Amino acid sequence: MKFKTDTMRKYKLIKTKRKTITIKIKEDASLEVRAPLNMHGEKIDNFVKSKERWIAKHIGKIEENYKLKKQFELNFGDFVQLRGKQVAIQPTKGNIGSHNKEKNMFLIPEIANSNEIKDMTIKLYKLIAREYIRKRVQCFAHKMNVNPSAIRITSAKTRWGSCSGKNSVNFSWKLIMADNEVIDYVIVHELAHIKQHNHSSKFWKIVETIIPDYMEKKEKLKLLGKKLNKEDWSKQ
Repeated sequence: MKFKTDTMRKYKLIKTKRKTITIKIKEDASLEVRAPLNMHGEKIDNFVKSKERWIAKHIGKIEENYKLKKQFELNFGDFVQLRGKQVAIQPTKGNIGSHNKEKNMFLIPEIANSNEIKDMTIKLYKLIAREYIRKRVQCFAHKMNVNPSAIRITSAKTRWGSCSGKNSVNFSWKLIMADNEVIDYVIVHELAHIKQHNHSSKFWKIVETIIPDYMEKKEKLKLLGKKLNKEDWSKQ
């Protein structure tokens, strides 16, 4: 593993037992190149240079998102999204955070700083996601006549949901920010994989039977994804 630098773009080179060469633009806009162990440096450089137009096209947006993520913070008076609705973050006495459903608020201890507010907000999101998503999974599993081996709420960064080969369904806690109908779409999508472990026409027919307007839900999910790409929801 080493860093390559000259008049061209700087990149991190990782050589492994592989047959192909790939370029990845990381979250901080740095480049990572993976190449076969026996590939010469000149050939790797030429490959990177040949992808300059592709790199330039994507790196600007990633740099902008990274800058916004570094600036992201939560403070009292801010609003966050829960099941498609705006929820206010408000201070409260004591040292325990809670969700006030009646007033539609996240109540966070008044002594908390910005980082602590975010950490506590994430904990509340996870608790709500576990309860709500599990119930909806059970509801749709019965409707679709499938039996997931497990239901897990994860901290996945790049996937809203997944279905394992052993039919365990997994959902990112961030999904709880989406509209109820969008959450349902992702749940149905993953449960449909229990019947079809692919994205064939048969798979989409199963989804469409339960969610006729699933394409609209997919578009809403994309918009939420773009929003979250500009926010840092990692814990401190």
